[in-house]
Amino acid sequence: MRRAVCPGSFDPVTNGHLDIIGRSSRLFDEVIVGVLVNQSKSGLFTVEERIDMLREVTASYDNVRVESFRGLLVDFCRAQQASVLVKGLRAVSDFDYELQMAQMNIGLAGVETLFMPTNPLYSFLSSSLVKDVAKWGGDISAHVPDVVRHALQTRLTPNLPRD
Repeated sequence: MRRAVCPGSFDPVTNGHLDIIGRSSRLFDEVIVGVLVNQSKSGLFTVEERIDMLREVTASYDNVRVESFRGLLVDFCRAQQASVLVKGLRAVSDFDYELQMAQMNIGLAGVETLFMPTNPLYSFLSSSLVKDVAKWGGDISAHVPDVVRHALQTRLTPNLPRD
């Protein structure tokens, strides 16, 4: 069975993330979305909230599951019996950083990294940018699933009227 991991913090998941997850699901028998638990960073959403949102928005993919992990990504891959990481690249600047990590991962554990170029529709999109726009009441409906949009509106702008 060809199993891959799509790792990230997903705080929150965006349509760009979902594009990579969906495309990966067509290439592999199973895709594990690995949600990083980083105790040195406080996210907008708890890990449990991020997992719940990811499970909801990936429910249509029979071969995708969502799990959390802490520590080294390669250890998570070993535990999941996954030999491939899938990483979306938005720009050349992403590649510079991701290449170093890919080389470290193959050296540490023989885990390969598949770089998948992001759909041009999402090349500018990041969770941070979505949160900034949402915080000021901007329209993020084209950038995140509805469940994420509602969660962001509730968390960031609780006093604004809802649609």
